[in-house]
Amino acid sequence: MPGLNTIFVILAALCWGLSGGIGGVLMADGWDPFVVSFYRGGIGLLFVVGWLVLRPRGSGLANRRLWFWSAIAGLGVAGNFSFYFVSISEGSVAVAATLMYCAPVFVYLISFFLKIERPTLVKWIAIIMVMIGVVLLTRIYQTGTGGVTVIGAGAGLLSGLSYAVFIFGFKYAAPHGSPQAILVIAFTVLAAVLILPGDNEQVLAVLSTPSWPLFVTLGVLGAGLSFILYIIGLNHTAPAVASIVAMVEPVTASLFGVVVLDESLVGVQVVGMGLILFTVTALSVHGAQRKSYDLPVAE
Repeated sequence: MPGLNTIFVILAALCWGLSGGIGGVLMADGWDPFVVSFYRGGIGLLFVVGWLVLRPRGSGLANRRLWFWSAIAGLGVAGNFSFYFVSISEGSVAVAATLMYCAPVFVYLISFFLKIERPTLVKWIAIIMVMIGVVLLTRIYQTGTGGVTVIGAGAGLLSGLSYAVFIFGFKYAAPHGSPQAILVIAFTVLAAVLILPGDNEQVLAVLSTPSWPLFVTLGVLGAGLSFILYIIGLNHTAPAVASIVAMVEPVTASLFGVVVLDESLVGVQVVGMGLILFTVTALSVHGAQRKSYDLPVAE
């Protein structure tokens, strides 16, 4: 059912948006961004392992190329999660989520470099508009007067770049195995990478903290259920539609930050956010006609 699959994509984007807000709550309580990222990915790993057990056919786990590209995807999603939460801790959920939404721009830039995509005037104009939007949203020219810190802005952009790496890794792994197998390898790499920079005492403290339900909710919504819903939902959802509904994520995260975390945006930031969301969505819809950066779908 095409309608149901589109709903799955919307729910996935909604889950990702809420996960940013939940991560913001945890970090406001003093939890390290890398610890929050580790548990988001670690709990997600349990879900995708279960998916692989239920659907083992065509996993491709004996294929070396599957492991290589899935590991690249894992490094990408590890960077995406960790830089996203670092950006939130240094700024706000709304700014971090919007900067991460710039991922399609990085996909185009990488595609230009690898000669996968041909640069055009329209694409360059869109990229420049996004850059202007980033400047307005972060108010990077006012870092000393209450604007977003350089670390916060840089981490937000790196989260988008990392997501672009994840997309490329997933795309090149797809011909060699199933989506669930790719995610199992990717999330395993994520857990191995993020256990190192995290606070080891906090990693253990999560197991006995009263905040553990929030960590579980973060893992379920932010990695486990959301990735499965998104990949399944893409089966019968047009790429252009998926690109548009993906905007649910930064909007949901921004609303969560304003309503729950009492964050606020000044007028110029709202203009910058609107410029980024409009331009990236238009760029995504344009590129989705050729499926240039959509994730592979489950069989």
